[in-house]
Amino acid sequence: MTVAFLKTHKTAGTTVQNILFRFAERHNLTVALPHPSCEHQFCYPRNFSAHFVHPATRPPQVLASHLRFDRSELERLMPPGTIYVTILREPAAMFESLFSYYNQYCPAFRRVPNASLEAFLHAPEAYYRAGEHFAMFAHNTLAYDLGGDNERSPRDDAAYLAGLIRQVEEVFSLVMIAEYFDESLVLLRRLLAWDLDDVLYAKLNARAASSRLAAIPAALARAARTWNALDAGLYDHFNATFWRRVARAGRACVEREAQELRDARQRLLRRCFGDKPVLRPAAQIRTKQLQPWQPSRKVDIMGYDLPGGAGGAGPATEACIKLAMPEVQYSNYLLRKQKRRVSARARPEPVLDNPPPRPIRSLPRGPQGP
Repeated sequence: MTVAFLKTHKTAGTTVQNILFRFAERHNLTVALPHPSCEHQFCYPRNFSAHFVHPATRPPQVLASHLRFDRSELERLMPPGTIYVTILREPAAMFESLFSYYNQYCPAFRRVPNASLEAFLHAPEAYYRAGEHFAMFAHNTLAYDLGGDNERSPRDDAAYLAGLIRQVEEVFSLVMIAEYFDESLVLLRRLLAWDLDDVLYAKLNARAASSRLAAIPAALARAARTWNALDAGLYDHFNATFWRRVARAGRACVEREAQELRDARQRLLRRCFGDKPVLRPAAQIRTKQLQPWQPSRKVDIMGYDLPGGAGGAGPATEACIKLAMPEVQYSNYLLRKQKRRVSARARPEPVLDNPPPRPIRSLPRGPQGP
């Protein structure tokens, strides 16, 4: 079985990626990873190409790093029968996160006085320039990630939204919903025939409370959905299909399993990160492998730390580190590991002038009769 996860932006995709990375590592599966020239994403925001994949990670059995969807190129890379999965988030909440996270990178956001989300959404056309670098973070980012034209408006062209929905439905076996993350993981576990333990997780790439709005005012949320109307149409459709899928699986059964997942997750977090596991600012995390990347001085990305730092050793400590390891560190680690594996396979067997001597006798494999 092979899995391709389309990791969309600011949708809890990093947490899903970590679940897939850990499963792949436990089962010695090959993970598609970007060529170094692409850094830790598949040369996003360019359309995905199979050439963006590091040769030491081909042919892959798992793909989970950021890319812009291109069906024909992914089908060149992934074998027939691959299961495709993605995740969406409510567009107003997602846009607030994008505005905060990419404020120093996206020119449309940098133009806004006082980095005001309200000011941007009051008159987005005053700040937005289609086609400029990182413009996709300021308009219909979900549609862009899914390979669509983020400049199209369902108000002007309803057929375009319907066609994009149809394309997504043709390819993806599951569209997860970030607001119902645990229920989504229950459906993912069932789709992949995994155990509940395989989808346990630590929340990754989360912002500190000081770096986000506690609640998005209703008027602001409406403005965000209007500006990102294509994303809103995608989300509303797949949110509805998600709950129809839950109903077919048995809502009470899914909720019961989701609660079992939450309970098991809390036990795992306590075992790894202490009796009261809390997300910490990067400056307070002593374990270097667990320090998350910070997009700017205005945004605090939180993470977990091992009790006492990384002083422990052994399989349990390593498993806990992997549970909370940020994307960049885990991607680099897996690439190094897979390159070593490829090198070992390519190393020629030594040629001996003389065969080794045979043992005098074979040791018995089990109890011998009288």
